[in-house]
Amino acid sequence: DRLKHLDERMVQTIEAEIMERMDPVRWEDIAGLAHAKATIQELVVWPMLRPDIFRGVRAPAQGLLLFGPPGTGKTLLAKGVASQTGATFFSISSSSLTSKWVGDGEKLVRTLFALARVRQPAVVFIDEVDSLLSQRTDGEAEATRRIKTEFLVQFDGCGSASTDRILIIGATNRPQDIDEAARRRFRKRLYVPLPDRAARRALLDRLLDQMRHNLSDADLEVLVNATEGYGGADVDGLVREASLGPLRDVEDIQSVRADDVRPIEAHDFTDALMQVRASVTAADLDPYLQFDAAFGS
Repeated sequence: DRLKHLDERMVQTIEAEIMERMDPVRWEDIAGLAHAKATIQELVVWPMLRPDIFRGVRAPAQGLLLFGPPGTGKTLLAKGVASQTGATFFSISSSSLTSKWVGDGEKLVRTLFALARVRQPAVVFIDEVDSLLSQRTDGEAEATRRIKTEFLVQFDGCGSASTDRILIIGATNRPQDIDEAARRRFRKRLYVPLPDRAARRALLDRLLDQMRHNLSDADLEVLVNATEGYGGADVDGLVREASLGPLRDVEDIQSVRADDVRPIEAHDFTDALMQVRASVTAADLDPYLQFDAAFGS
C-alpha cells in the first residue's frame, strides 16, 4: 500500500537492484581491516540490531563512507553489514538512477528511498559514489544536478522517523571528488587501507585452502613479503594466476583426471608474480591519507 503512489515500472527497476541471493558474509570472512570492522560493528550493526537501545544521542549515523584504494574490501564490508543485520541490500550505481527521460532520475531516487523504508532494515550501497555525488559545477547538466539535489534531500529524510533503520553506504576510490554537502551527510568516513602482513597471510591461507598445494610455511612468508603493497584483489588475482601453473603442464586438458593435475608449487607463484603486480603505488596512497587526516573518522 505504501508504494501505490509510485510508478510501477520504477519500482521494478529499483527492485532489480536488490541482492536477494547474496552469500552470507561473516566478519571472519574479511581478512584484516580490524579497525574498520570494529567501528562498523559498534556504529552500524549494533544500532540496527537493537534500535530500542540506540536512541537519542546514541542514534546511529545514517551515512557511512568507505574510501580507499581499489580492491581493499569496501564492497565486502558493506555486504558484511547487510549479512550481520539481516538487512535488505540495495546495490546501486549511478547508472541505476539515470534515465534518458527528463525527470525520471529524481523519481528513481524517490522510489529507491521509498522502497528502502518499506523493506527496512535496509542497506543502500552505492559503489563509486563519487560518480553520483560529485562536486557540483556551473557546467554540469541540469538533469544531473537535479538527481544530486533529490538524493541529498532524501538522504536527509531517511532518518527522520525514530523507527527508521536505513543505512546509506558509499564506497569510493576518489573521496576528494565528492560534493561537500554529500560528504557532510556521510557522518562516518572510514579509510579502508591496503591489507597488512597479517591480512595478506590470512587471505593467502584462505584462498589456498580451496586448492591442492605444496607450499610450506616458509614459502608463504616469502609470498607475504613479496606482496607488500598489494590490495586484496591483487592477492586474489595472484593466487588465481598461480593456480593455472599446474594446468599449463597438462598435455591434454580434455582427458586429464582432476586428481592427476599436480599441486600448486612455489615456482608457480614466482611466475605469477611476474604477471600480477600491485595495482596501487605508494604515491597513489597520498590522497587517501590526506583525506583521512582532514575528514576521516
